[in-house]
Amino acid sequence: MATTIKVSAELRDRINADAREKGVTAARLIEKLLDAHERRQRMEAFGRATRGAESEYWDEYREWDVALNDG
Repeated sequence: MATTIKVSAELRDRINADAREKGVTAARLIEKLLDAHERRQRMEAFGRATRGAESEYWDEYREWDVALNDG
């Protein structure tokens, strides 16, 4: 199912040119860009969560890391 979205002619041309350059459709280009954006958001949230973790978490993390690498 196709849906039309309103964008400026300039943006439409930029999307189409970039898609052509990459050898994909405009829809696939937008999908890939959105996927990358959503991944970045998840990674940033993960970073914030790990930076906010308490020291007990990191102590246990190191213990497991050593145990798993011990073979």
